[in-house]
Amino acid sequence: MLNTDVTLRKLEILCAFIRTGSLPKTGEELGLSSVSVHKALHSLEGGVGCPLFVKEGRQLKSLPAAIYLAEMGADLLRDMERILKKTRSKAGMESGQIRLGSMYSLTANIIPRMIMGTKIRRPDLDIDLHLGSNEELMKKLSEGVIDAVVIATPSGKLPEGVQVVPLFDDQLFFASSKKNQPNQASIDLSEYQSEKFLTLQDGFATTSGFYDAFKLAGIKPNVVMKVGDIFSLMNMVSGDLGKALLPGRVRALMGDAIAFTPLMPKYKVIQHIALIYLQANESNPNILALAAEARMLQRKMIVK
Repeated sequence: MLNTDVTLRKLEILCAFIRTGSLPKTGEELGLSSVSVHKALHSLEGGVGCPLFVKEGRQLKSLPAAIYLAEMGADLLRDMERILKKTRSKAGMESGQIRLGSMYSLTANIIPRMIMGTKIRRPDLDIDLHLGSNEELMKKLSEGVIDAVVIATPSGKLPEGVQVVPLFDDQLFFASSKKNQPNQASIDLSEYQSEKFLTLQDGFATTSGFYDAFKLAGIKPNVVMKVGDIFSLMNMVSGDLGKALLPGRVRALMGDAIAFTPLMPKYKVIQHIALIYLQANESNPNILALAAEARMLQRKMIVK
C-alpha cells in the first residue's frame, strides 16, 4: 500500500527539481517557495522510505534513487494525464463534441439557431443531436448519456444538480385541419368530449399538457391514436384524422394546412422551454458556449 506522503504533486516537484537542479528554479517553475519545495522533497523521501538526497553545503544533491524515481515518476505523470484526458472525454468534456438532446418540435427553428450560434463561438465543436421525449431526454441527461437538453422544463421539482437556462414560454392550441376548423375565436374544451383526438405517446411534454388541459375542462378526451413524433401527429391532423393540442412553436411548419385556435384562458397550458445541463459540466467550455448562446437567444426573443 502506498504511503500517503507519496503523491503525484510531490513526484511532479521531484521531476522539476531533477530537471532544474535548484530549489529556487523549481519553485519559480511551479509557483512555490523554495521552502515549500524542500518540504515536499523531504516528505517524499520519508514516504519512499530510502535516502533520495544528500546535502552538499547549502545545496541538495540528488542520489541515483531520486533520479530513478523521477524518471519513473515522469512516466507515471504522463500516464495519469492520459487517463484524466480519457476520463474527461468519456464525460464529453475533453472531446470537441457536445451530445445535445432536444424535443422534435424544436428542430425546425430553435435548435438550428442554437447549434449555428454555438459553432460560431467554438468552430471546431461537433454537436451530436439526440431527439426524444421530455421523459426520455431527462433520463439520458441524469445518466450522463447526453450533456445537455433543450426541453419543456418538467412540472414539479427538478432533480438536484442541474442548471437551467430559460429560453421562452409556449402554449398549447387547439389544432384542426384547415378544411374542418372551428368557427369560435377560442375553444371551450368541455364541448369536445365526443371529438376524436390524436396525441403523442406518453413521456412527451405536449402529451402531459394535453391531459392537463382536459383535466381543467373536467372531461376525459376521446384519444383514438398516439404517435411517436410531432411531425407525424401534424400530418395526421392536416389529413383530418382527428384533432389535437399542439404547441404554438410548430405553427410555422404547417400553418397552411392546420388551423391553430387558442384555448379559452381557463384551459391555457404553458410550456417553459429551457436548456438544462448538469452542474458538474458547468466548467466545460463547450457547455458554457452552448449556455451563452441560449441566453442570447432568450434576449432576442424578449426583444421580439
